[in-house]
Amino acid sequence: MHSFILKNSFRLLLFILLFASCRHRKEPVLVKFSGETQGTFYSITYYADDSINLKPSIDSILHRFDSTASTYKSNSIISRMNNNDASVRADAMFTTIFQKSMEISEKTFGAFDITVGPLVSAWGFGLSNRMKMAQHRVDSLLPLVGYHKVMLDNGKLIKTDPRIRIDFNAIAQGYSVDVVAAFLDTRGIQSYLVDIGGEVLARRTKPGGEKWSVAIEMPTKNADDESGIQAVVSLQDMAISTSGSYRKYYVENGIRYSHTIDPSNGFPVKHSLLSVSVLARDCMTADAYATAFMVMGVEKGRLYLKKHPSLQAYFIYQEPGGSMKTFFTKGFEKLLKQDVP
Repeated sequence: MHSFILKNSFRLLLFILLFASCRHRKEPVLVKFSGETQGTFYSITYYADDSINLKPSIDSILHRFDSTASTYKSNSIISRMNNNDASVRADAMFTTIFQKSMEISEKTFGAFDITVGPLVSAWGFGLSNRMKMAQHRVDSLLPLVGYHKVMLDNGKLIKTDPRIRIDFNAIAQGYSVDVVAAFLDTRGIQSYLVDIGGEVLARRTKPGGEKWSVAIEMPTKNADDESGIQAVVSLQDMAISTSGSYRKYYVENGIRYSHTIDPSNGFPVKHSLLSVSVLARDCMTADAYATAFMVMGVEKGRLYLKKHPSLQAYFIYQEPGGSMKTFFTKGFEKLLKQDVP
């Protein structure tokens, strides 16, 4: 009898302690802030045990990132390597970006290529002023393009021609998202959304179990037109990157020139693909493949996806009559929300 009473008393005490613990457990605090980096804007949203603002730390991380990968900073590692500074060596971030670039260049048969920089600049989408482009000028720059013409050896960039210049713009922004996410992980932040210039990574879900919602922009006719929402994706432990031809372009003599340059021929792409969004576990991979698909175009892109079923993508393209159409993989379709605003 006494044993029965003691056991039930213990259970009652345990229940009271657990109930009291639950009552005093703090609800996760929502923290949101934004800023500027890499010529664009970033936005960070996370849930934490307290209202600690990690913006100063993240700003510092992004500043250091630019010191490695930004071609707009004359003293960055990539700029010094492009200028053949023999004293500079790759740091861990540079090495990670370079190795992933080589991997995806190989997998996409050169559709993604970090050595296309000289052509990007010549066409007016880089640091230097736009040149008057013709076939002979493109032919003079094409020998400087080819991912197999560069390599890292003990931290030093080796080029087959000293005039070769590499450009991380089509992959670095995605990797900067991964770097910020890794920092949040180290601080014990388990639920967050990192958005840098439209490159996004979502970790876990919101406290109530709801997945993070990320919008895909509807392509516009003109670069300055206000855009609507094409689709909304529900993300959890996934990154998404979108690349498009409708924001960065110029028109000359009635011809529209896209900022996406085809490394195989040196000219801006002229196909019907307006936008492509790619899902991946890390944002760097998604970013690079989004660029690769913009180079491939709709038909080559769909064929590539058929041969690589692990990749998930959403294409928006224009038909000859001017109407917009979409194509998306089955894996991507599963994450699309039906209630688009």
